[in-house]
Amino acid sequence: MKLLIVSALSGSGKSIALDTLEDCGYYCIDNLPVTLLQDFVNHVMLADKKTYAKTAIGIDARNQFESLANFSENLNMIRDKGIACEIIFMQAEEATLLKRYSETRRRHPLTDFNIPLKEALKIEREMLTPIARHANVVIDTSRTHYHQLRELIRDQIGERDLKHISLQFQSFGFKHGVPLDADFVFDARSLPNPYWIPELRALTGKDQPVMDFLKEQPLVAEFFQDITAFLERWIPRFEAEGRSYLTVAIGCTGGQHRSVYLVDSLIKKFKSPFVNVIVRHRELH
Repeated sequence: MKLLIVSALSGSGKSIALDTLEDCGYYCIDNLPVTLLQDFVNHVMLADKKTYAKTAIGIDARNQFESLANFSENLNMIRDKGIACEIIFMQAEEATLLKRYSETRRRHPLTDFNIPLKEALKIEREMLTPIARHANVVIDTSRTHYHQLRELIRDQIGERDLKHISLQFQSFGFKHGVPLDADFVFDARSLPNPYWIPELRALTGKDQPVMDFLKEQPLVAEFFQDITAFLERWIPRFEAEGRSYLTVAIGCTGGQHRSVYLVDSLIKKFKSPFVNVIVRHRELH
């Protein structure tokens, strides 16, 4: 049996994630109180293993602070029952969440006359820390729209029953911020930059002229080889420890040329029948 617990800062996409998991064959329940988690596992999941073989539960800050603080005990209980339980935690930058709430005019569940939205976001992040610290995968949705998030959830979760580990390679631009969900970040800004060649400036790392330029640079080849050697050494060790997800981010200044080329090269290197490889070019979207 498999149980996914999906938790998120309000406005970062939990409902989209649960809808996507339902499409992937999961029985989904949103906003289950943590205090009822043990009863649900004992009297519902284990009583009907066929119906609830793949279950996803959404847990958010509408729970009492005390029950969230005791989340570790509930998680240990679930795993002691022999249920494979993984945690997905979704978050976004504060500015992004404020913008989303202003556009939708939704009310944050923790706001009232005495607590403004910005303070509610801070309180919520603190409340959900006991769940976030156990997360198998953290997803930053600051620059992810609806269809990209659905695709990411499908790629991360939908193939997990067939693969050993999900390995996500992501390109990004440092001038737009480092991804919050990256396990490893590599800085490609010291490599020769196609941006300074007028005929390459408007292109990306997916265009052949840029690829040809970067292939000819010895420093690019050395950088790629060093990252490859590092990952080949450490990925099996993470997998041996039971790690299901690993996100590797490659950044350059704007996220258009060097990082895109390197990520696509790494995808070709690591794609295999035993690894679920995911690609995301943050700034190209």
